[in-house]
This record gives sequence, structure tokens and C-alpha cells, in this order.
Amino acid sequence: MLSKTEIDEKSLENAKKLFTSGEIDNIEVGTTKGLQAIHKALFKDLYDFAGKIRTLNIAKGNFRFANILYLKEALSAIEKMPENTFEEIIAKYVEMNIAHPFMEGNGRSTRIWLDMILKKRLSKVVDWEKIGREQYLQAMERSPVNDLELRFLIQPNLTEKINDREVIFKGIEQSYYYEGYKK
Repeated sequence: MLSKTEIDEKSLENAKKLFTSGEIDNIEVGTTKGLQAIHKALFKDLYDFAGKIRTLNIAKGNFRFANILYLKEALSAIEKMPENTFEEIIAKYVEMNIAHPFMEGNGRSTRIWLDMILKKRLSKVVDWEKIGREQYLQAMERSPVNDLELRFLIQPNLTEKINDREVIFKGIEQSYYYEGYKK
């Protein structure tokens, strides 16, 4: 069995391959199916549930994510949410985070998913390297009540460098840092 560090290192490598191979361009944008494809690409050969919607209830701290009794319906509703403006895209991202469709790896997968929506709809991506870990995690923790803080944190850090390898790779590394990975 692999350690958390080994899983992080391999999935980080997989995340970078997702972009260098061009496979990311074949993934549906803004859909549950697309998010599942991202998750599978990141965690294939690491988790037997890679790309599969969870069948158990999960929580983080005192927060319970979407109950499995309603998860399928929640994902269907999220998929139908509009994604035409920055505000709508962030609202959709927050709802997907609340759903937390996978047993593990939700944050890393949904941040890539968010960037793909932003790229398609607004021709921008988040320069994640400019967003501090604690600020981001606190904004995400409060986002189910109000996503204003998250929007305020992300919006000034949007960039038009949508195909810049350094921005993408540094962003992926920052995403892993948010989840506790340290090189």
C-alpha cells in the first residue's frame, strides 16, 4: 500500500501528464462526467474508486458533504447550473465542493475542473500560486454560506495565460499544497 506522500507524488505527476498529453482538451467541461474523467486521470492506479462517485457519506471536521441519498440528484442539479459569468462559475464550483462526489481527491480534481470552466467561458484561469493556502481554505470553508469571500480571493488572480505551462503547473503544485502535500 502506498503512503499519502507516494500517492500525492504519483497523482501530481498524473495531473501534469493530463495537460502535457493534451488529454485535458478531450474532457467535457462543467459536467460531472468531465469531473469524473479528471479524477480518474489523477488517481488511476492509486485508488480503485478513481473517477467513481462515492457510495458512502463523508465529512471533514464538522462539515458533512452531500448525503449519498441525494448525491445523484445534487450532481444533476449542479450540472444544470449556468456558467456564463464569473459569479455563476464560482457558485457552481462551491456547489460541487459541497457535493464532494469522491471519497478522496475532490479538491485537486475540482480546482482543475474550475479552471477548465473558466478557460472555456471567460478565457481565463486562476493563478493559484498567488492565493495563499490559509486564505483559500478559510474562504472555501465559509463558501457554503456565502461565496463572496471566495470570489474576492479568486477574481483578482485570474489570468489570460490559459495555455502557459508554468501557470498551469505551478497552479497544480499549489493545489496539492492546499491539501497538505510538501515536496
